Amino acid sequence: MGKITIDPITRIEGHLKVEVVVDDGEVKDARSSGTLFRGFELVLRGRDPRDAQRITQRICGVCPTTHATAAALNLDSAFGVDEQIPDNGRIVRNLILGSNFIQSHVLHFYHLAALDYVDVTAVADYEGDDPALNSVKAFISRGELGPFAPRYEGDYRLSPEANRAATANYLKALDARRKAHEMLAVFGGKMPHNVAVVPGGVTQPVTVDKITSFLWRLNDLRDFIDHVYIPTVLAVAEAYTDYFEVGAGCGNLLSYGAFELDGQEPDLLKRERFIRGGRISRDNLVLQEVDPTQITEQVRHSWYDDAITDRSPAEGDTVPRLDKDGAYSWLKAPRYDGQVYEVGPLARMVVAYARGDEPAKALVDSVLGQFNAPVEALFSVLGRHAARALECKLVADAMADWVLQLKPDEPVCADYELPEEAQGVGLVGAPRGALGHWIRIEGGVIANYQCVVPSTWNLSPRDDRDQPGPVEQSLIGTQIKDEANPFEVVRIVRAFDPCLACAVHVLDARGQERARFRVL
Repeated sequence: MGKITIDPITRIEGHLKVEVVVDDGEVKDARSSGTLFRGFELVLRGRDPRDAQRITQRICGVCPTTHATAAALNLDSAFGVDEQIPDNGRIVRNLILGSNFIQSHVLHFYHLAALDYVDVTAVADYEGDDPALNSVKAFISRGELGPFAPRYEGDYRLSPEANRAATANYLKALDARRKAHEMLAVFGGKMPHNVAVVPGGVTQPVTVDKITSFLWRLNDLRDFIDHVYIPTVLAVAEAYTDYFEVGAGCGNLLSYGAFELDGQEPDLLKRERFIRGGRISRDNLVLQEVDPTQITEQVRHSWYDDAITDRSPAEGDTVPRLDKDGAYSWLKAPRYDGQVYEVGPLARMVVAYARGDEPAKALVDSVLGQFNAPVEALFSVLGRHAARALECKLVADAMADWVLQLKPDEPVCADYELPEEAQGVGLVGAPRGALGHWIRIEGGVIANYQCVVPSTWNLSPRDDRDQPGPVEQSLIGTQIKDEANPFEVVRIVRAFDPCLACAVHVLDARGQERARFRVL
């Protein structure tokens, strides 16, 4: 029996360590450890409530837009303007959020996950006039594989032609992400950390020039999604069909939904949203609603004081305790009614499928039909990649309609007054999953602020009942062919799109280090 420790495990953002105990080639146990204390909740105490949508964006440089959205929804409810957002303000928020969805999904597949399946060294034999591939070829000839290396070796299954096409698409995806950032900045002012989303709506007035500028970039991105992104995902799936049976996880999915279509309902989860919320289990695929009062955070195995365990985030606290016995992560363990839930594009697409949403159902059925796979196959590594790509298309296509619903020169923001005492909640779907912000205002300033982010759900440690988190459960039972090249582990974890980062060393059962790797 030996242990594989991968630290860090992602190619960007944050600090995540994953440890798996392997016996006779099978993962018997797994631990997901967040190795960095966040502390933004402490920074916010005593500040003007309007600072929240500025400061919380700094939690993440990849998806700050969703923190701006959750913070604004949170403050809308606390300030009592949640039913007064002008249509222009609601739509512009959707367009800003959707732009971030597109860039984040493209980033994840091409630049954070695809290199686990694509062998860029196939470009060494390329004979053609594509300048991008010739540039990569020149790097390879000089022994310079960055940013494609260091990497694990072996188990690359795509044909040389498919590998070259995927490498070229890696470079095209960089340009697509740039366009998505530019598109967001049309209404958001800048990316990262947009300055347009505020309580009551947005600050950016709508003009015909802005609509035109946004739309032409969006149409280019829709073409990329349809003709590059989705085909690349399907090509990988065809070569790695066994990954429809790997990484099933906890089997419970939860979504808050996203993109407001009607701002007149104060209960966020009862609003009409383009992507609707819900809960569903792989065991029976029966759709259920989400009750935010059933959400708690548990800390038995987290570096926080036990006195704050199993509390609603509205009553939560952030009390670090690094010397705590049995703890192994800075992440708390979010639970719904005491149960483990996965969040993310997979959750949103399966919930949409169960609700009978026609565009989502048609896309999912098309992919499942191509592989003669049942709906249950979505609970897998490839299911997560497919769900993310299909959601990207759904959102991009919807945005083409939303931008044309804008009305130049009409209001974009509602007036409000700062309350002396108030509470609020903001729940929204982020690219990586369900994101929640909770605030309590006392004396006109923030008395408490709590964020429960998607990667906290998915990468959580064991909870008060010793239930492993979603990623931990997805790893247990996995077969590892080569402990020196644990492809299976990184493919499973990266399919969740963790917004944390990690490096790799391998130990034997006696704790002796055998080798050390760094995976970028």
